[in-house]
Order: sequence, then C-alpha cells, then structure tokens
Amino acid sequence: MALRVTFVAAARSSPLLAERFDDDRPLDQAGWQEVQHVAAELLPLAAAELRYCSPNPRSRATGDALGYAPLVQLALRDCDMGRWRGLTLGEAMAREPQSVDAWLADPRSAPHGGEPLLAFISRVGGWLDTRPVEDGGRIVAVAEPSVIRAALVYALQAPPSTYWNIDVRSLSAVTVSGRAGRWHLRFDSTAAQPSRMR
Repeated sequence: MALRVTFVAAARSSPLLAERFDDDRPLDQAGWQEVQHVAAELLPLAAAELRYCSPNPRSRATGDALGYAPLVQLALRDCDMGRWRGLTLGEAMAREPQSVDAWLADPRSAPHGGEPLLAFISRVGGWLDTRPVEDGGRIVAVAEPSVIRAALVYALQAPPSTYWNIDVRSLSAVTVSGRAGRWHLRFDSTAAQPSRMR
C-alpha cells in the first residue's frame, strides 16, 4: 500500500533575508501576490483526500487561499527556537555566535533552549509515518519550508546535516510516496502532483 504526501511550502511573510525563527507573522503583500500567481497550478492538489497545514498563520492563509480548507496539525509546527524566537539568523549570531555555531554543528544540541534539530526532524517524521495509508491515497500539507526540509531528511533517511543543504522556496511543492519507514521522493509531471523545487 502506498500513500502520496505532497508538501506545499507556505507563501512568504517577509523577504528571504528578513526571515525570523518561529515567525508567526501573516502573509505580506508579496506573499499574497505569489499565491495568486501560482494558484491555478496548485489548485488541483485540493482534490487530495486529506488536506493539512501547520499552525503558523502564513501556512494556514496559504492553504485557505489555495482552496484546500486544511486542518491544522500541531506536529507540523516550526522548530521551537527557544529564546531565539523572532530573531533572524544574523541577529542570533550577533548575540550568541558560539551558541549558533554549536547549533549548526550538532543536531542534538539546543543552545537556544528550545527543540534540537534532531527532535524536530523526528517529530515531523513521526507525523508522516502516522498518516492513514490507503493505496493510492493522496494528502496535501502546507507548511513552513523548515518543516518540509525536516520531512525530506526523515523520508530519505539522510543524515541530519542534510537539512542545511535543502532549499525549499515559498510555494514550491514536493511529494513523498510510500508508507511508514519506507518513503521515496517522487517527481510527477502533472499539475496535480507538482514536485519541482522553484
């Protein structure tokens, strides 16, 4: 039995260099325009049997704007960044350079007082592994790019350091197929299952 889970990256809420850890800001004007620009391409995913989103405001707004009417999944929330919440990477580096270096080097560390990267990847992977499996079943999940990176690292059973080498841009989509413990990256050519990284 195989399941297809398509992750759609939420539209942006800020310019790339101004992205903040655990950002809970709503979509900005550019984000709304991006959604309108790609809506026709991503709309077919609304036919998925199950439609989910992370609790983040921009993920919920993206899912609603695309017509998915998604159910919020707490397990798809962004990584808990503790005292770095609301900071950019540059701001965290300026305040605590050694802590940031430790966090980037060791996926088990949480110098910010929040969630270690390894625990974040495991949490998102646990959500993926507990989806109801029906042969040919389809799920769409709108989430933060960081959540999608964590899902891909988990699905591919890649080393946690791979997380830093995956680029997930807003409103890109990627599909994994399979079942608990046996996931594969899937590339489709139809609009109903877009999986290229923009």
